[in-house]
Formats: sequence, structure tokens, C-alpha cells
Amino acid sequence: MLETLRRIVQDVSAAPDLPSALAITVNRIRDAMRVAACTVYLADEDNREYVLMATAGLNPQAVGRVRLNRQQGLIGLVAERQEPLNLPDAPHHPRFHPVCEVCEESYHAFLGVPLIQYRRVLGVLIIQDTATRQFQPAEVDFLVTIAAQLASTLNHAILSGATQELLNPLITGNRALQGVAGAPGVAIGTVTIPHLLADLDDVPDRPATDPAAEIAAFQAAIAAVEQELRAASDRLAPLLPPTEQALFTVYRMMLSSDSLLTDTRTRMEAGCWAPAAWRDAIQSRIRLLEQAEDPYLSARAEDIRDLGRRVLNHLRAGPAQLPELAAEHCILVAEEMSVAHLAAVPPDRLAGIVCLRGSALSHVALLARAMGIPAVMGLGDRPLGRFEGSSIIVDGYQGRVYLNPDPALREEYQQLLAAEAELTVELQELRNLPAITCDGHRIPLYVKAGLLTDIAAAQDCGAEGVGLYRTEFAFMVRESFPSEDEQCDIYRQMLASFTPQPVVMRTLDIGGDKTLPYFKIEENNPFLGWRGMRFTLDHPDLFLTQLRAMLRANAGLNNLRILFPMITTVEEVDEALRLLERAHQELQEEGWPAARPEVGVMIEIPSAVWQAGQLARRVDFLSVGTNDLTQYMLAVDRDNARVAGLYDNLHPAMLKAITHIIAEGHQAERPVNLCGEMAADPGAAVLLLGMGVDSLSAGTVSVPRVKWAIRSFTLDGARNLAQQAMTLDTTAQVRRLINDALRQAGLGEIVRESA
Repeated sequence: MLETLRRIVQDVSAAPDLPSALAITVNRIRDAMRVAACTVYLADEDNREYVLMATAGLNPQAVGRVRLNRQQGLIGLVAERQEPLNLPDAPHHPRFHPVCEVCEESYHAFLGVPLIQYRRVLGVLIIQDTATRQFQPAEVDFLVTIAAQLASTLNHAILSGATQELLNPLITGNRALQGVAGAPGVAIGTVTIPHLLADLDDVPDRPATDPAAEIAAFQAAIAAVEQELRAASDRLAPLLPPTEQALFTVYRMMLSSDSLLTDTRTRMEAGCWAPAAWRDAIQSRIRLLEQAEDPYLSARAEDIRDLGRRVLNHLRAGPAQLPELAAEHCILVAEEMSVAHLAAVPPDRLAGIVCLRGSALSHVALLARAMGIPAVMGLGDRPLGRFEGSSIIVDGYQGRVYLNPDPALREEYQQLLAAEAELTVELQELRNLPAITCDGHRIPLYVKAGLLTDIAAAQDCGAEGVGLYRTEFAFMVRESFPSEDEQCDIYRQMLASFTPQPVVMRTLDIGGDKTLPYFKIEENNPFLGWRGMRFTLDHPDLFLTQLRAMLRANAGLNNLRILFPMITTVEEVDEALRLLERAHQELQEEGWPAARPEVGVMIEIPSAVWQAGQLARRVDFLSVGTNDLTQYMLAVDRDNARVAGLYDNLHPAMLKAITHIIAEGHQAERPVNLCGEMAADPGAAVLLLGMGVDSLSAGTVSVPRVKWAIRSFTLDGARNLAQQAMTLDTTAQVRRLINDALRQAGLGEIVRESA
């Protein structure tokens, strides 16, 4: 049976499409188990039905036509119970529902197994036989094992949209393609697809007949692409603040990397023609970045790949063609988007961006956010080319795309666009107003930042300073550790942009999901390994260099606050403070003006929660990092699709932990800041206000909405909400309580419904 199972799984995995996979499954199972019929029903979530989608033994004409509601027949019973149903004589069961189209009158023995993935019933797999008999335990185990494998295949098909196309082939308009939210906002327009760049994988190996000529052609291609980048930068200059231009500088730096150019030239001098030499040099760097398993570095791999294809295009057939813009509202759709593609579209016609690859950290996503253009990234491998010229809706909030939406859905999103425009105008009126409750309680509202390119958006959103500046991003975009002077220049720009408002700079926080391309950390469990303060305290030279750069950058500005990340023990804080004092003394001895700033610790780990009082007495403030604290508190990796649904910072345990941190901080007369996704949720922000938090740090897009929510409540109302929330047992109950409170306050437009 194990060998049979292995062969079936291999054949199903090799199937070219979902219908083929289902057909292989039912036929191979019927033959292997020597039964009269094997059938698969799939769940149609839109219509709340189970649809017969493949069979070996029943009427093949019934495929796609037989539909059972969720409470109907033995199929519905298997799905309800979510466990195998083994019947010796199915027609005599009270839930048996005869369906004349399938022609199963002669079948008696019935074994049904649910197809379950991540707690969702995706369908039901059944076998039937003409004899009146109970299936043996070994047969049940075999079918359950096959069902688990099939459920995994189905889940992938659901994510790609294949199951919906199979279940409802005539419906195209209201089916969402799920990707990753790249830049917030909603756009309705027409699919516009840039002509494809050359594919690196398609380059053949070929000897160079004239290496000198190959080198000359390569140098010309590099120069041409650099000119394209400069032109793109100039084209977008009127739309972007000077800081955003740094993205183009990063692109040009990657293109002119000495190691990359030397590697390619060496290959050509060894007799390889230019396209293959360039291909190998680029792909070696892509593999290196992808192996890092870090989202930021993966995004850089995409940038390297894009540059590689652009240079290859010039080596082969001249510059890439830009899209022909016939539509008034263009939605650029491409497998990989180039900044040159972005710059080629007139700003008044570019409505949205959709990338099959990429992430929220891609340069294109960063630019889209800076320009206020909705973007959806990471849709996966989908044949979108045939939809060129089609109508499309881009939902940058949910990371969803709708192709050829029907009139009703289009009207719904048009109303949302109108409401968004109206809300944006209203929120803009709050820009220079404080986050103050109806009864006069003021709470500072700060913004998060990670790159100098974030400065303009942070200044424009109405925040009162930077509550979290993630310094590791400046380390990630380089090929080596930045020097003290380089760091000082970066930090000085950030501090000067916000003075006299405070800027909280977190010291280097790498490890876990954040690694450096030039300092790889390999661990079996990086999230519980060498990260945060553990790393920097083990490298006091790097830590002292960063502290010195921060203190020097603060000279004359005095708006710096330093934050130590991932604290697990009081000993770590004591050692970090000792090194900070050492850096301060060194600078004084060297004649640098450097005042000692306020210092805080980040509470992100349960051990720090329960020592919050001891930590607070050693520093000037506490900062609660809810993203990591939720992950560690609930033992949930939110990037793991199997358990991501369990990740929710409104879990009652999280509320109790935060309440404890605030109480301990206040007892030590220290303010408590809270940052992360929880602070960016307007309803949760009101709850935190009632719990006693002293300040909040959210993303630039969220700041106006959070401010609106705070200005719509009284402090007593927020406290009452918090008291009620602390009595509840489930996350769903807490979310319901918050949403009801938002609606009662007239904030229904920003209600966040449960998933």
C-alpha cells in the first residue's frame, strides 16, 4: 500500500492541471482499492454547495452538474462531522440522498473522507462498492492518507484560483485573485501589460568568437540601462521628494557593483559570450540572496533579476518596449515590474500596479506607496497575458485583484472609491490637529520608518515624531557593515527632518527573519536564536560603532531616543547601558558634542513582560512591540499559512500581558509606548488608550485613521471599552465589542471585520 500511495502521489503531483489531477486520483484509487467507484466532491464556497468534480465508476456526465447543499446527503454529513464515514449499506442511512444523475443505485458499501486543510473542508473523497460490507481499517487509513495529500493539492489550487474556475467556469467577474498588499488604496482601470523582458533562463551557452567585441557590447548595455534609470528618476522627480530618489541610486549602485561587473568580464575573457556570462553572474547573486530566506533580501533578489533582464534585453535586441497606453486609467500588470515601466506611464493615467512576483518590500512597492498608487504584489504564476485590455479592480488594502468585474461589484468599488476620496479629504483636515479625545486627553501619535525614503510620507501623515526607526534597513542595502560616518549621516538626516519632534531609533535588530547578505547566520530555529540584543552584545565593536554614530548625529538636535530590541533579561539591559555610557565617554574625550539621550527597551518576549517592572526601573521608557510579542505569546508564525489564522493581537492573553506591562511601567513612573500592527488598528488603538498606554506608533497610512478614532471617543468611554474587553474569553468577542463601539461612534467606515 505504501508503494501504491507513493506512485499515486507522484502522478497527481505531475498532473498538468487540476482536472487531470482529480481524474488521476479517482481512477488510481479505484484500481488500487479494487472498488466499484471513487468520486471527489469539491466545496463551492460562493454557493455553499458540494459539487461532483471527478468520478471513476459513476456517470461521467454528472461531473460539474450534480450539486448538493451543505446539509444534503452523506456528502454533507461527512463534511459536517469532519471525520471518515464508513457504512456497510449506505442507501439505508437516514441521510442518504439519492441523485438520479449519478446512477449509484447498485452501490451499498460507502466510505467518505473529508478533504481538510487548515481547518477548512475543501471537499469530500468517497469510494463505493456493490457489496454490502464494512471497509477494513487498513482501507480507511489508506483513503485518509490519500485525502491528506489531495487536500494539500487542492489548497494550492484554491490560492491560484483554479478551483473557482473549475467550479464556476462561466463566472469571471467577482472572483478575487489573492496576492500581497503592496500599497494601500483601490483602483479601477484597464489591464496594461508591458512587453516582456528577455528571460535569463532562456540564454543558451555559446562561445565568444571575439571577446573584445563581447565586452564592448556588454559595456554599452550597462550604460544604456543606467541611462534608462536616470531617465526614470528624472521622470518621477516631480512626483517624489528627494529622499525617494534614493531608490534609483540603489538600483544604479547594484548595476555598477565592481564584483558583478568583474565577474561578468572574467567569464567573457575566458571565452563565454556576453549574454551567458551576464546570466551566470546575475543568477549566482540571485541564488545567494534567495538562500537567505529573508523577505527584504528576497526583494533585493527580485531587483537583481530585473536589472539582469534589462541588460540582457539590450544585449539581444535593444531597449525594452514600453506599454502602449490606450486606457485613461492604466493598471500596469507584469510578472516583474521595473521602475522604468512605472516611469513610462504619465502620472495622471497610472491608476494601479499588479505584480505576479514581488513583495511589500520590493522597490516598486516602496515607490507605489510613496506615490499613493494602489499595488498588489505576489499574485503567483497566473496567465494574465490574455486579459490585456480587460477591466480590473485592484484592492491594495486586502491584496486582491478582480478581473472583468460584473456591474454590481464595479459599482460597489466605485462607491468605495468615492467614500475613500471623501474620507481622505476629511482626514487631511486632521493633519495638524493632535490625537486628543473628546474630553481633552492627549496621546502622542508617532510614525514608524525604516528608510530615508519614508521621511516625506511620515512628515505628511500628521504624526508627532518617529516612534520606531528600524536602523537595520540601512545595513541590509549595503554589501558590508556601514562605517560610523556613514551611519551618522543617515541618522542625522532622519533626526534633522523631525527636530524638535522625537525620533526613537532602535539599535541593530537582525536575526530571525532579518539577515545581512554579508553576514549570514545559519540556525535551525532563527526566531529563538542569535538575534536582537544577543547579536549586538556578542559584537560590542558593531554596537559601539552604532551608538557613537547615533550620539554624534544627535549633536545640537537633541531629539534622539535610543531603543534596545528583543530584550530577554535585565543583564542584557545592564550591559547595553554600560556600552552606551562607554560610547558617550569616548566621544566626550574626543571632543564630540554628545548629550546622553533617553533610553528604552522593547518588550517583545514573554520573559520581558513579566520583568517589565525591573526593566522599567533601569531605563527611561518602555516600548511594546506587538508583532513579535503576539507571535511569541501565541506560538504562531504568521508567515506560516497553516497557523497564520491563529495570529491575532486582540487575543485575551495579549490584552492581559499589555495591561501588566502598562501597570508595571507606570508604577516605575515610566511611559509606555506601543507599536506594531495593533497600534495601526483604529479600534485596537482606542482600546489601548483605555488600557492606559502613553503613546502609539503606527504606519503612515494608518496614522490619520487612528487619530480620527481617538478624537471620536472620550477617555472614560475608552476605559469602559477596555474594562469590558478584559472580561471576554475569545478574540472574536473582543473584535465584536470594538467594532460595535466604532459603529456607535460613527466610525463604521474604518471597521475591520473578522476574517
